Amino acid sequence: MRAKLNQRIASANRGQWLRFSIIALLYILFVIWDNNYWLLLGLPLIFDIYISRVIPWDGWKKSKNASVRKIAEWIDAIVFALIAVYFINIFIFQNYKIPTSSLEKTLLVGDYLFVSKVNYGPRVPNTPIAFPLTHHTLPVLNCKSYSDVPYWDYKRLKGFENIKRGDIVVFNFPAGDTVALNVQNEDYYEIISYRAPREVVHNNPQTYGKVVYRPVDRRENYVKRCVGLPGDSLQIIDNQVYINGEKQPTPKHAQFNYFVETNGQYWTEKQFRKLEVSQNDRLIVNNPSISDFFGIAPNELGQYNPLYRLPLTQAAVDYIKQSGWAKSVHIEPADFSGRVYPYGYDSGWTRDNFGAVRIPKRGETVALTDLNVALYKRCIVNYENNTWRQEGDQIYINDQAADSYTFKQDYYFMMGDNRHNSADSRFWGFVPEDHIVGKPILIWLSLDNDRGWFDGKIRWNRIFRTVSAQ
Repeated sequence: MRAKLNQRIASANRGQWLRFSIIALLYILFVIWDNNYWLLLGLPLIFDIYISRVIPWDGWKKSKNASVRKIAEWIDAIVFALIAVYFINIFIFQNYKIPTSSLEKTLLVGDYLFVSKVNYGPRVPNTPIAFPLTHHTLPVLNCKSYSDVPYWDYKRLKGFENIKRGDIVVFNFPAGDTVALNVQNEDYYEIISYRAPREVVHNNPQTYGKVVYRPVDRRENYVKRCVGLPGDSLQIIDNQVYINGEKQPTPKHAQFNYFVETNGQYWTEKQFRKLEVSQNDRLIVNNPSISDFFGIAPNELGQYNPLYRLPLTQAAVDYIKQSGWAKSVHIEPADFSGRVYPYGYDSGWTRDNFGAVRIPKRGETVALTDLNVALYKRCIVNYENNTWRQEGDQIYINDQAADSYTFKQDYYFMMGDNRHNSADSRFWGFVPEDHIVGKPILIWLSLDNDRGWFDGKIRWNRIFRTVSAQ
């Protein structure tokens, strides 16, 4: 046996040794990057694949049946491609499509992005066994696409940079750990806080569907702008973000909702396109009480002029006022925003006037006051895996009496540039560092859902544009 092995090694040609050397070097560099030297035990396997060939990796090539060889060749190519795509998606980059308008007009619905994993450092997957090219659900079969076993703890490899204030970031939705499958577009924690008790949701599958838990790497992907870093004090006053007491610049393409009273005419498609307002964002308001709220009086015929609710950039608002298309323009007030984070605590905050809040930072300790409990209990229990119980005024964390808590990881505050139409940290809280997926770097395709293929569906001016240029 040893003689035969030595003969195979001696007969290996220069090409085999070259391929082995390249793959082995890349593998060793990956082991160093991963800082897990147990993986070096895989080197003998790579040596066998390219040099010693004790295991008949390509034994199918020796089959006398041409059909078997052809089928095996296809299977070999498909398996190799799937494994390659799997590792590229985990460690290098993945494709991401913008599904909602929360970042318009910075990123548009229909933009396809390359999301870099290496900028902030790729995560080792929590659930490594999964069907390739799926996230959490298998199409058609409508079942889980991953296995809960094995489950690996959070680990991130070294990246090129840290998240900076103002970066656009892709991350797993923190509140997506628990999902009612029939209402997946709604936040489970908001449902049980304001609509129905937990027992009702779990015992009513006809309405809410099965309630499932998803590990961090299988939660929905969101994309927002990072406006607050670990350790920052953040406050929003009249739609303006302040960090550590300093007013922050509003993103160039940020937009807010406005109620626009026209000069008596309904607007045309050409006018909406000029303002870059998509069909899904156009809402005609037929509610006299809203007109009265803004002090809009009926016209000389005793009727109200058409009133639109539209998300607009400041440039679009200026254009409307200069064009003569509108009789009046009113920004949507904070009273229209609904409830914000933290759930079940009457802070008096709104979407437009929020905080101030301290964004948790690794190693930083906070006192467990009533407000801090409301703000940080979810971080302590759900994201940092501690137990929590309260007896009277005494809090117990991991069965130890506590009046303060020291955070184990960094957190971020994320917001959309479409400030009045974004489900973000104002509504569901902080984003833990272990939820960070990557950094969008390039728009490789952009499709306008409002247009046909021969009417400008492909936004050619956005293709191959870097996200940092937005």
